[in-house]
Amino acid sequence: MRAVSYAEFGGPEVLHVAEVPVPEPGPGQVRVRVAASVLHPVDLMIRSGRFPAPLPTGLPYTPGWDVAGTVDALGPSVSQPAVDALGPSVSRLAVGAEVIGFSPWLRTTAGAHAEYVVLDAAWLAPAPAGVPATEAATLPTNGLAAAQALDLLALPAGSTVLVTGAAGQVGGFVLALARATGLHATGLAGAGDREFVESLGATFVPRSEDPAGPFDAVVDLAVVGSSLLDLVRDGGGYVAASPPLRPEPVRGIRTFALEVQPDGTRLGELAALVAAGDIPLRVAGVYRFADAAAAHDRLAQGGVRGGVVIVP
Repeated sequence: MRAVSYAEFGGPEVLHVAEVPVPEPGPGQVRVRVAASVLHPVDLMIRSGRFPAPLPTGLPYTPGWDVAGTVDALGPSVSQPAVDALGPSVSRLAVGAEVIGFSPWLRTTAGAHAEYVVLDAAWLAPAPAGVPATEAATLPTNGLAAAQALDLLALPAGSTVLVTGAAGQVGGFVLALARATGLHATGLAGAGDREFVESLGATFVPRSEDPAGPFDAVVDLAVVGSSLLDLVRDGGGYVAASPPLRPEPVRGIRTFALEVQPDGTRLGELAALVAAGDIPLRVAGVYRFADAAAAHDRLAQGGVRGGVVIVP
């Protein structure tokens, strides 16, 4: 099969299309024929050799976390007769079913910028009905990150939450989910993002201004930092963008850090919200495998509002 690959660290020029073996699903796994995947900033960091932690396997690598595609083969314990016998909730994984999911790449190095990828069955969910694969592929990693951030906070309806980086991919999903769950969101973003932030029912605050607290919680995706704790009420909540950025609790404020985990059940709930029109999906551009270097260049330029999508 064809896959985007690199055998040395460096700039986008190290990327090429390689012929690699088709992966075989093991117990509890599913092989997906990839229709679309998405490029993330962490892909650029790893490719350049700047990722700060050891990776589980060595070069060469095929990048890519998210996938939208079709179930192509089932592993031994996800056999077709077993799938059919367990009814509609499991038959979503039948061969030919359209699915979405993501590979926790830092754990598996199983990249989705390939014609096929193998994932654990529990990481997959039915694709949102009627949504093109290039759009559906933008949901899994960033949508789950947003959902898991709000799940950590466990805010009751009516609570107030400040979201920094509100117009980014994860930030947009946080705003949409806040609206869907009855939270009052305030989005901190660039001046040109007012229309998008307000379209999701959030109060817009430009980055040049200081938000007026207090808030019940903050989701700090723009890495503003621990100074935002001053805007959180006593006993409130704070979610940092990654574990090293999590501040120590003060004034009873619960502090958390995002470490997005694959979760097919939660992803299925998000896909249903997409199908119902409650969560918008944004695509900044679509690139073929052969144009992967251009996709990396586009994402590196910054200011991207939507997923940079890779297709075979």
